[in-house]
Amino acid sequence: MITRPDVPLQKAAPAIAVARVEHAAGHRNMLQLIELRWIAVIGQITTIAIATLVYHIRLPLVEMLEVLVFLIFFNVASHLRWHEHRLITNRELFFALLVDVGILTMQLYLAGGTTNPFAFLYLLQVILAAVLLDYWSTWIIVGITALCMAGLAIFAHPLALPFDHARGIGSLYVQGMLICFALDLALPVIFISRITRTSRRKDLQLSDMRARATEEEHIVRIGLLASGAAHELGTPLATLSVILGDWRRIPAMRDNPELLEEISEMQTQLARCKAIVSGILLSAGETRGESAVPTTINNFLDDLVEDWEASRPMADFQYDNQIDPDVPIVFDLTLKQMIDNVLDNAREASPDWVALAASCDDGQLDVVVRDRGPGFAPAMLANFGKPYNSSKGRPGGGLGLFLAVNVARTLGGSVTASNLAAGGAEVRLTLPLASIALHNRRAHAR
Repeated sequence: MITRPDVPLQKAAPAIAVARVEHAAGHRNMLQLIELRWIAVIGQITTIAIATLVYHIRLPLVEMLEVLVFLIFFNVASHLRWHEHRLITNRELFFALLVDVGILTMQLYLAGGTTNPFAFLYLLQVILAAVLLDYWSTWIIVGITALCMAGLAIFAHPLALPFDHARGIGSLYVQGMLICFALDLALPVIFISRITRTSRRKDLQLSDMRARATEEEHIVRIGLLASGAAHELGTPLATLSVILGDWRRIPAMRDNPELLEEISEMQTQLARCKAIVSGILLSAGETRGESAVPTTINNFLDDLVEDWEASRPMADFQYDNQIDPDVPIVFDLTLKQMIDNVLDNAREASPDWVALAASCDDGQLDVVVRDRGPGFAPAMLANFGKPYNSSKGRPGGGLGLFLAVNVARTLGGSVTASNLAAGGAEVRLTLPLASIALHNRRAHAR
C-alpha cells in the first residue's frame, strides 16, 4: 500500500538508520578493544612473572598487581556494559583508549619508566587512536602519550636492568625491546585488519542504505503521481459510466445483441478501472492495517487468482496452492497488487501459459510465478528490481517489478528472478507470514 509519509519522519529516517550503522561499527570496535585489553592482562601477568621468577628483577609487585586488578575490573565492566548496550560514539572509544594509556603509564612508572623496553607500547595506543577515533581525538591521544612519556622520563625511577648493549641480542634490554617491537607490529596488523573489515562493512551498509533511500523516494513520487492521477481520472470515468448507461437505453443499441454485448464488456472494464482508481485512493489515504479485512492466506490467494483470471483471460493458467493448514491473515491490497504485477509481466512474456504456485514452510510464504517466455536478459537479472529496468521498450516499463521488490522488502521478504533451464522465467516471492498475520496487524492498528 503506497502511502504518503510524514515529511519530518521521512527526512529523519535515513539519519536514524545511518546513526544505527555508525553505532554498530563503533560497537564492534569497542569489542575489539576489550579483546585487546584481555591480551594486555595476560601479557602483563606473564611479563611480571618472568621478570621476578626467572630474571629476579625487583618490582613493586603489590602496586603493579593493584593496577592489574583495576584493569581486569574495568574490562569486565566494559564487557558487561557494551555487550548489550550498542550505542557507542567517538567519546566512548576515546575514553576507553584514554584508560588504556593511563594503565600503561602506571605500570611503566612502577617498572622503570622510559628505561623499560616496553615503553614503546605507547605507539600501539596511538595507532589504534588513528584508526578508531576522529581527527581531534587522535591528536589529543598523541599529546597525552607524549606528555606521559616525558613525565616518565622525569619522575619514574630507572629499572634495575643492566644496559649491556654490547651483548647484542643476549642483552636483556634488547630482548625486551625486540618483544615490544614485535608486539607493535603484530597486534596492529591483527586488530587493524579486523577494524578495517568493520569499516568496509559499514561503508557497504551505508551505500546500500543510500540506494534504498533513493528507491523509497522514487516510490513516494510514484505514489503521489498515482494518487493525483486517480483523482483526475475520477470525473472522466464517471462521465463514461453515464454515457454507457444512456447507450444501453437507446432503442437501436438495445435491440442489437452484438452492440449490447460490447457495451456490457465496456461497462465491465470501466468498473474495473473505477475499482483500480478507488484502490489507489484508498492506499494513498489510509495507513496499512487500519481498514484491513480479516481473511486467510488460502482465501486471499484463491480470490486473487479468481479476480486475475476473470479480468485477464488466457489459454492456460495453472494455479497450485499447497498451503496446509490455512493461516489467518488480513487482506493486504499492496500484496495483491504486487502479485498481480508479477502475473501481468509473466502474461506479457508468455500469453499462452502462466503458472502460480504457493506454499508455506517454517512461517514463510513462498509464491512462485513461472512463464514460457524468452526469459530475462542477463542485464535485467543483474539489475533486477531497479526502476525502468525492462525489455518492453515503453515509458514506465519495469516499475511493476521495482514496486514488487520494494513492497516485499518493506514486509521483511524478498523477490528473486531466474531463468529456467527448460525455457521461460521464474519470479519467486518469499515473505514472512508474521508480516501479514492477523494478530500482528491488530496490534499494529492499536
